[in-house]
Amino acid sequence: MQKQIMIQILAPILLLLFIVSYGLLTSYWNRKSGSSKINLPPGSFGWPFIGETLSLIRAGLKGTPERFVQNRIEKHGSPLVFKTSLLGHSMAVLCGPAGNKFLFGNENKLVALWWPSSVTEIFGRCLITVRGDEAKWMRKMLLSYLGPEAFATHYATTMDIVTRRHIQVHWQGKEEVNVYKTVKLFAFELACRLFMSLEDPNYIAKLGSLFNVFLKGVGGLPLDFPGTRFYKSKKLADAIRTELKGVIKERRVALEEGKASSSQDFLSHLLTSCDENGRFLTEMEMANNILLLLFTGHDTTTISISLIIKSLGEYPDVYEKVLREQLEISKGKEAGEMLTWEDVQKMRYTWNVVSEVMRINPPVVGSFREAMVDFEYAGYTIPKGWKLYWSAVTTHRDEANFQDVTHFDPSRFEGVGPIPFTYVPFGGGPRMCVGKEFARLEILVFLHNIVTNFKWDLLVPNEKIIYDSMATPIKGLPIRLHPHQP
Repeated sequence: MQKQIMIQILAPILLLLFIVSYGLLTSYWNRKSGSSKINLPPGSFGWPFIGETLSLIRAGLKGTPERFVQNRIEKHGSPLVFKTSLLGHSMAVLCGPAGNKFLFGNENKLVALWWPSSVTEIFGRCLITVRGDEAKWMRKMLLSYLGPEAFATHYATTMDIVTRRHIQVHWQGKEEVNVYKTVKLFAFELACRLFMSLEDPNYIAKLGSLFNVFLKGVGGLPLDFPGTRFYKSKKLADAIRTELKGVIKERRVALEEGKASSSQDFLSHLLTSCDENGRFLTEMEMANNILLLLFTGHDTTTISISLIIKSLGEYPDVYEKVLREQLEISKGKEAGEMLTWEDVQKMRYTWNVVSEVMRINPPVVGSFREAMVDFEYAGYTIPKGWKLYWSAVTTHRDEANFQDVTHFDPSRFEGVGPIPFTYVPFGGGPRMCVGKEFARLEILVFLHNIVTNFKWDLLVPNEKIIYDSMATPIKGLPIRLHPHQP
């Protein structure tokens, strides 16, 4: 009986592995047989099936994701481009500022945004998975809510209110705090409040528990069978969508009855915005885009804030300069008065510190594109359908782009700042991160409240930062708090 049960469990798994392996093997040999006909970049496709994917993953888990690119530049003698195979796809890696400039400048001309199936299957039709005119419309619609003009009104004040409440509940009176876990709670609560006006702490906690498990399968291997992170992630993404659809239906009724405003939040904005042909997003597309923004506004900001707190704990002189700037802003305000957009614009040194942290440890390693046509780059042919990869962390940690590259130096961002295309934590071109201004405001408001309330010691000195899809402090960055005296 047990033997039959084991066969029933293993049979579909083995069949799936055979199908995947056969497809990858066919792709590999087709690629090998055709590679001699055109002038491909130098490099190696690595092993059949897996290519050089494991080498990329290993570099990230060692905390040195840039070494994957650097090692191949040294090995193949090509500083501009090399070929490889990642996630079962033929891929050209375009290196450095020149590669960044080429990809960002040729979006929707020679290249288009591409993500592995583990991302597209989980998020469905949304801003990062559509192309062409539809992508332009979605981006325009999101930017009208998330762009810099949108934040000049009430967003800074709302963020300040949520931040103060979070610090009062989760930081004040505590001797020690696990920064990564605690900031996750803040980022998710803020996103729920600003995007959907959700305030019930129990409901936010329910969504958050689903979300934290869902995140673990994003960007991983797309092995879709029980027991894998991807399988669980897809199931939880569906469960989150079900919850979001319920919120969408309630808001639609509230709008029809005049109980909600079209400018209330991002959800109302989605429900009342259409393209030039009068087309509105479907309910599923709304849920997908909200899921995407919860993801981007939650994980990347959590990582950035955690790494900034780590750096401020490592460099007391930098912390003191940030504190002085923030206290100067506080002096100009009445007791209990909230931050404004104008206050945030005064945080110039603090933002230079944030920028230097994101230079050394960008939250996201890099991103992908797909060749829409055959094209020439650096004297080599990139075939149509090939995937393209660019690495922010490799560019940021290159001595050719930043002198004394490992030295923490916020002054790099004074004046005109770095040379164009050497600093790209938010990407660039038409596909630059739409949440850049949202992240900037959220990070600066949070730092203002933290540094004016506390100083801290790092409980794990030199804590290792690994890249498991995104940068993560391996112990979650535990700190000991020292409240400022009144």
